[in-house]
Amino acid sequence: MTVAYWCVLIALFLPYLSTATAKAVSGGFSPRYNHDPRALLDNLSGLGRRANNAQLNSFEITPAFSAAVIIAHLAGGAEQTLLDKLAMAFVASRILYFIFYVADWATLRSLVWFVNIGLIISLFVVSA
Repeated sequence: MTVAYWCVLIALFLPYLSTATAKAVSGGFSPRYNHDPRALLDNLSGLGRRANNAQLNSFEITPAFSAAVIIAHLAGGAEQTLLDKLAMAFVASRILYFIFYVADWATLRSLVWFVNIGLIISLFVVSA
């Protein structure tokens, strides 16, 4: 299995870092919230809300990244090392995205989001 494929696996679980953060800062690990955890997450504010928003964005972008990695592998037009580096850069940038989101650094967060999209596009372009 390639490094890029392992990055897909990591990306699939990154949203849960945000979920755990949102729940941790809001007391959401209490058994009383286990019956309807989404209701808790929908009503958060501040850091908890930003962490939940980072989770939602992660769930939105991960399918595109996963598809890009798979398509890049199938197309076979790029060196595997390059695909691996692009995939690792995506995972690293998603971690930065999470940090910037919870820190409320909106401009940096938005810039990193554009980097995320650029990396996904790059996976397609280098494999064309």
